[in-house]
Amino acid sequence: QLQLVESGGGLVQPGGSLRLSCAASGFTLDYYAIVWFRQAPGKEREGVSCISRSARRTNYADSVKGRFTISRDTAKSTVYLQMNSLKPEDTAVYYCAADSAYYICSGSVPPKSYAYDYWGRGTQVTVSS
Repeated sequence: QLQLVESGGGLVQPGGSLRLSCAASGFTLDYYAIVWFRQAPGKEREGVSCISRSARRTNYADSVKGRFTISRDTAKSTVYLQMNSLKPEDTAVYYCAADSAYYICSGSVPPKSYAYDYWGRGTQVTVSS
């Protein structure tokens, strides 16, 4: 079965760090750009960060710039989202999405409305003291 699997979520205190992983099951991520989204209770899903297929392009939402870092490990076919200096407002379910289009992540984080090839089921991140 072809799917994306997120992991690494959990409960962390404000100011703490977490590293989320997005891995593929049944296929390799090498030919896909990856976008991280998050959705807090009662709010719309928003784009957080993206990385192009080649990893040459990365983009971040203003709300996470300077605190989050996206990267990819080709050997492990995994994309990571390192989240530092976490705030309570970062609390959300975090999802990754994959798409093979070369133009994904050109200039900004693409919208959730785009028809991505794959979506994961999400991992919960809770920032609370």
